Amino acid sequence: MIDAKNIEKPDERRDFPKGHLEVIELPGLVFGRATFEPGWRWTESLKDIAGTDLCEVHHNGYVVKGRIHVRMQDGTEEEAGPGDVFVVSPGHDAWTVGDEPCVVFDFAGGIGVYAKASEG
Repeated sequence: MIDAKNIEKPDERRDFPKGHLEVIELPGLVFGRATFEPGWRWTESLKDIAGTDLCEVHHNGYVVKGRIHVRMQDGTEEEAGPGDVFVVSPGHDAWTVGDEPCVVFDFAGGIGVYAKASEG
């Protein structure tokens, strides 16, 4: 089996305050490219959409450009920039750092529900 799609023609695009997400679904992979503009913060841009106090999506990611800062529910913090690969568990807030948009590739299946209204 082989399957390929181009991120410039995503299966779905989700817009949210100060950012957007493009999603591609392939057999065994849900891939997302998120763009977070300067001033984006999860608790300000996506909290109401998700219906949770913190992001409850698991992320396996790679930062293409810009910087992102993540704070876990327990207070642990980490910042990632271009070339950094990261894993973030559910239960976190995140925000862009600086005046440049942050572009992140996400390979975790949970990205399929990111920036979607919770059901129920």
